[in-house]
Amino acid sequence: MARQSTPPPAAPNATEEREKSKDFGALKALWPFMLPYRGLIAAAIAALVLTAMVSLTLPLAVRRVVDNFEIEDGSILDWYFMAALGIAGLLALGTGLRYALVTRLGERVVADIRMAVFDRVIGMSPAFYERIMTGEVLSRITTDTTLILSVLGSSASIALRNILIFVGGLALMLITSPKLTGLVLLLVPAVVVPILTLGRRLRRISRENQDWIAASSGNASEALSSVQTVQAFTHEAPSSAAFADVTEQSFTSARLRIWTRALMTVIVIFLVFAGIVGVLWIGARDVRAELMTTGTLIQFVIYSVMVAGGVAALSEIWGELQRAAGATERLVELLNSTDSVSDPVNPAALPARVTGQITFDNVSFHYPSRPETPALQEVSLKIAPGETVAFVGPSGAGKTTIIQMLLRFYDPDQGRILLDGVDLAAMERATFRKELALVPQDPVIFAASARDNIRFGRPDATAAEVEAAARAAAAHDFIAALPDGYDSYVGERGVMLSGGQKQRIAIARAILRDAPVLLLDEATSALDAESERAVQQAVDELSAGRTTLIVAHRLATVKKADRIVVLDQGRIVATGPHDQLVAEGGLYARLARLQFTDGSAAA
Repeated sequence: MARQSTPPPAAPNATEEREKSKDFGALKALWPFMLPYRGLIAAAIAALVLTAMVSLTLPLAVRRVVDNFEIEDGSILDWYFMAALGIAGLLALGTGLRYALVTRLGERVVADIRMAVFDRVIGMSPAFYERIMTGEVLSRITTDTTLILSVLGSSASIALRNILIFVGGLALMLITSPKLTGLVLLLVPAVVVPILTLGRRLRRISRENQDWIAASSGNASEALSSVQTVQAFTHEAPSSAAFADVTEQSFTSARLRIWTRALMTVIVIFLVFAGIVGVLWIGARDVRAELMTTGTLIQFVIYSVMVAGGVAALSEIWGELQRAAGATERLVELLNSTDSVSDPVNPAALPARVTGQITFDNVSFHYPSRPETPALQEVSLKIAPGETVAFVGPSGAGKTTIIQMLLRFYDPDQGRILLDGVDLAAMERATFRKELALVPQDPVIFAASARDNIRFGRPDATAAEVEAAARAAAAHDFIAALPDGYDSYVGERGVMLSGGQKQRIAIARAILRDAPVLLLDEATSALDAESERAVQQAVDELSAGRTTLIVAHRLATVKKADRIVVLDQGRIVATGPHDQLVAEGGLYARLARLQFTDGSAAA
């Protein structure tokens, strides 16, 4: 449901995280992604060096033209002009090549980063998503990588080019006029100090700005993913207000970042060009005193402008690099996130033929977000191959937790869970999950066709197998009635389907999986009586020869189970078949009387 409270006054991912961005060290984390493209990097650097060197030769040509403007032999002058034109053409060609190579490198590296981050977060256990909003993860994958693309695709090459221009131009200025160059160098401390001072502040603000952008994305994602609930409870205004608060905080942070960067740019550019004007004044006096030629002064002026432009560009790019450093740090946090559930270094293997024997050995567990409330307490249970076991109990008793533990979404605080005698924690999760088929309480339908949704667990299934699974789940008729049948697009989260239709597609998906262990978590909760009867018959047939775990509130669903396990406050309080549990009285008999009017009717 959409967030109901207004956001806190401080940005998320508070100060201790932002303090990590004190320098550009975080950008080193990009190197492993760039290393595979060494050839492309070398070509881009070569093009960049070429354009910088060509740029630095232009003032020499200008000096020759100016100092020889009045010579009698016009052919020499023509030659100088032709040489300048050739230099300009080479500069244009090199610049275009540099742009193409650097942009391609940036796009390729950022695509690799996005894939690496997604590959990492898609395998994180649910405990990870108890600590971070999905929208924030998406913001890091999109917004933060866009900042990195800006740096790799343009800012980094521009920065390197301007560094070369700055160093080369300064050296040529020194050769042209040591006196004037010395005066220019006196300006360097005046320019560097504001860059360093304001740069530290800009780093902190940039990181905070990115945090607020991620919080805004997370807030919007939460509200939009539950838009029907928001509208049903007329919560549009509070949801909009909450989003507006977070977005306004993001804008406030961005505005502060913009003005800080603008102030730094103003100070740097003014100091640089004011100094150049002063140096030119002295140079003009030297020309009048015939201490240097007009061409030499013009050459020095051009180099001065190039060096000044390089410094100004670097001050602009400085902020971009700082933002990219913060963005890289946030992505590295995801890549380096530790998961409470992980695969072993030397995983064990399941038997060649999995029978579906399941053992809970003294399992206790607390959800990370609720450490004070036990979800399971000392649960010991052995389920034989092919047995159908139903779990019942009041809400919060631990029924769904049993399913989640068996899928190893979480690890027990104590005890073990075994499949065919092998501890789940000793295996790769993908190994044993292939032997499980799940129908969750809230069916997940993807923005794809009905066929692709059913085929989700077995992408290689044939059309005939998909249709057979749909028929078994009583889903064929309504799918066939869709505009394009099995190829009909069902909308994001299956918005074009009813609750019962979603549930039947989820059941068809599990049927197609054809796994030795079947997990049904309130699998028929959204079905009408007729569909439930049809699906129940399909489940009965599917359960034959398979180990089946059924979680249900509706006791009519579980009466045919080989064994019923009654849970209360995370403990097993009773086990046995339906008739026995009713006769014993206790919690199960009480639940039965509530649903069937009296215990005898339940029997």
